Parts: sequence; C-alpha cells; structure tokens
Amino acid sequence: MRIGLVGVGRIGAFHAETLQGLVRVDELVVADLDAEAARGLAQRLGVESATSPAELVAGGVDALVIATATPGHAPLIRLGVEAGLPTFCEKPVAATLTETLELAAFVAAGDVPVHVGFQRRFDAGYQRAARAVRDGELGFVHTVRANTHDQAPPHPAYIPTSGGLFRDCSIHDIDAVRYVTGQEVVSVFATGANKGAGFFSEAGDVDTAAAVLTLGDGTLVTLSATRYNGAGHDVRMEVLGSRGTIGVGYDDSLAVTSAEMGVDFPRGPRHASFMSRFLAAYRAELTAFTAVAAGEIPSPCTVHDALQAFRVAEACEISRHEGRPVQLDEVKSV
Repeated sequence: MRIGLVGVGRIGAFHAETLQGLVRVDELVVADLDAEAARGLAQRLGVESATSPAELVAGGVDALVIATATPGHAPLIRLGVEAGLPTFCEKPVAATLTETLELAAFVAAGDVPVHVGFQRRFDAGYQRAARAVRDGELGFVHTVRANTHDQAPPHPAYIPTSGGLFRDCSIHDIDAVRYVTGQEVVSVFATGANKGAGFFSEAGDVDTAAAVLTLGDGTLVTLSATRYNGAGHDVRMEVLGSRGTIGVGYDDSLAVTSAEMGVDFPRGPRHASFMSRFLAAYRAELTAFTAVAAGEIPSPCTVHDALQAFRVAEACEISRHEGRPVQLDEVKSV
C-alpha cells in the first residue's frame, strides 16, 4: 500500500515513522506547505516527498493521512474524498462548527471512508472500560470522571488557532466518554480560569477548565483539563457503577504522589507528553486505518463522531462564556 501523508510537524513526523513500520505500508510519500521541511523528513526516513498535497494526490497514492494544523484539515479531507482516497485526519476535522457541519454533510453524501484520529479509542485501557460497560460488569453506570492534564503549555503561537481548551484538549475526553458509555451528551455546565501565562487570556482562552456533562441515560460526567500539570502528562478516566468501578490510566506512570504513609505507588517513570502516553494506541489507530483503506473494516471513528464531540465542546465554550447550563439541542446539528 502506498500512503500519502500531509503535514510533517511534530505529530506528522511521528505518524510518518509509525506508518513506516506497518506491515501493509510499502511506500510513503510526504508533503507539507513547507516543501523544504517535507524534503528533510523524507531524506531522514528514506521516503518520497512531494512539493504540495495536490502533487502528492496526483502522483498516485492508495490512502491519505492528514496531520497538518487545524485550518488545513477540512480542505485536505475534501481533496482526499474527491480523489476517492480513504482518508485519515487528526482531530478536529475543521476549526468551526459551521465548517464541521458542512464537511459532515459532504462526506455523508459519498462512500469514501474517513477515519478521524481520536486515538483513545485504540488504547487498551479505554477499550477495557468500554467492554466493562457494554457487558454490564459495573452494573448501572452513574458517574464518569475524565481528565486531560498537560505537563506544560504548548507554544504561545499555538493557542490563538487551537480553538480553545475544550475544543482542543477536552474533546478527546468527550469522544472517549461517548465511546466508553455508548451514550450521547444532552447538557453541559462549564467553567474555566487562568493562573498561568498571559497569552491564554489574550487569546480569549483558559489554561484550566472543568465541566459537568449529563448523558442521555442520566449518567453524570465530570471533565477536567489544564495546561499546567508539572507532575507529568496525566490522562485518566474512572467509570463508577452500582456493582463496581474501573479506572483507565492507573499504572506506575500515574502523575500523582500518594499522601498515604508507606505507599510507593506509583513508581514511575511518568509521561511527559501525549505521544509517549498513547504510543501503542497511535500505532493501533494507524494499523486500523490501513485496514479501512484496504476495505476490510468500516471507519472506527467517523466524521459524524467528530461532529458530535465538537458539538459538546462547542456547548462547553458557550457555557463558559455565558455562565449557564447549555442543552445540546441548542448547538446546531445536521
């Protein structure tokens, strides 16, 4: 299989190295708006490069992987779908709700598969939690707690185009909640604060946020996100039921120090970034995409899934700005 990859920044280069190691991938071609950066990565990995995404597609590939900055996602998905190429795209599929709605309608009108990169669906812990809920192991689920706590903030230049903490960061937890519980969010109440660098406030964003979500079956979900978790990159979920509780992320890498005497858990080492935390999940995700591209399985995370998560994140932003609960039916859908 000949795979084209657009975007050779941190996550793009990471995906390129992962793709090279997959059984189905025989050839890899990379492109970027910065053609010199694409050539540099191609030389380092011993693969081909193209001077533009259009040239990459015109040169002939079997599938397309998109790892550019967010503004490039929707146009490149359209490029791939119009060329009939199974397409993988990092989240979000678009920068705004309107653009996401338009893209969802465009993709739904055809039969070209698009796989959106919510990698937690491929993490063994989240998959185990989903099975526990599905199989009734926990009894009825009444509470879910989910958090994404970055060890350190991204570069200041990233924040103005990130979409905000809920759309950029908590959206992973939102998708994971939908995946694990099988339920949709019906209402949210969110807030946020800044205690760190001024560039968050200057961009209209927050460095720390929290939200309470209510699911369609009455389950309550608490979300927590921050750009300042110096103890390490901390991503967890707890699913509490009438017969049991299961936790994701509770291994020796847990970025928490116990206050109890004589307890040496967790022992470390801790994760410094999402790439090390979800290394195996990223590989499983792209392996699944090659199966999608081969026509063996349908997309395991569709543009519709991405839209539903984006709507919840959008509702959280509205709630944060307006200081009130927001019903999901207030947020436009297809």
